[in-house]
Amino acid sequence: MSISPVNLAALVGYAFEPFDFRYTERDASLYALSIGGASNPLDTSDLRFVYEQHADGFNVFPTFAVIFPSRMIDVLLSGGVPGLAFDPLMLLHGEQDTEIRAPLPTSGVVTCKPVISAIYDKGKGALVITDVPCYDENGTEIAFHRYSMYIRGLGGFGGERGASSEVNVPPDRAPDAVTSEQTMPNQALIYRLSGDTNPLHADPMRAAFAGFDRPILHGLCTFGYAARAVLRTFADNDAARFKRIRVRFAKHVFPGETLLTEMWDMGDGQIVFRVKVAERDEVVLSHAAVELVADEQRVGA
Repeated sequence: MSISPVNLAALVGYAFEPFDFRYTERDASLYALSIGGASNPLDTSDLRFVYEQHADGFNVFPTFAVIFPSRMIDVLLSGGVPGLAFDPLMLLHGEQDTEIRAPLPTSGVVTCKPVISAIYDKGKGALVITDVPCYDENGTEIAFHRYSMYIRGLGGFGGERGASSEVNVPPDRAPDAVTSEQTMPNQALIYRLSGDTNPLHADPMRAAFAGFDRPILHGLCTFGYAARAVLRTFADNDAARFKRIRVRFAKHVFPGETLLTEMWDMGDGQIVFRVKVAERDEVVLSHAAVELVADEQRVGA
């Protein structure tokens, strides 16, 4: 299956119907738990992301913002974009770039306005780039996302290949910090409750059809684990210092595997990192970095 040049031209610049994401403190807490937060219930630093009566106030974990555009994935998987029909199991998340531009409300309604900004021909697949600004109830842009989705089997349509970027490559020295966390065997089943219901992460038969011997963990769940590691290690779990995160999804993770997050402090708030699966010694998140701001530049300060 391929996208014809006519459909391709029509898709670049395609604007989804704006949609609202409604959430409560309970939803934000569930998300934090789904990315391994508060695994030690006596750790009050982590407790602030899951307990609405925390003494220092309830905080929304910054990468919860990636949940806001979940309906966009549902639209893609259901064939809701004219001219972009494909088997949902052929969709892979290539890269994610998320910037927090204002404090995330602890509850409320967020409006997202996705636009397909580019589509590249990668030969065996198509890379679909979607920009998603998200706004709070006052019209303030609180988060901006750039999703890079790779759809297997949709390449060869004659489009531009796109530039290859080698950003956020770790320096040639030992990491400044390393954390290790084991995911739970049912981690994907918990994470999907936040909105990503792709059967690849829940149904063993559908996972087998896609070439995996069991359901795989959502890339954005691993992304959340890594964000937690960086925020705890370099910013004392201060959500207001978290500005931006960018990752490339290099390989899959199976629920139950152990994530090793290796981090390098590059100065000026730039933390380059990569995530490996300990059991297979394979890099699963690469070309990754978190941008932190100084105390006086905290989001919302």
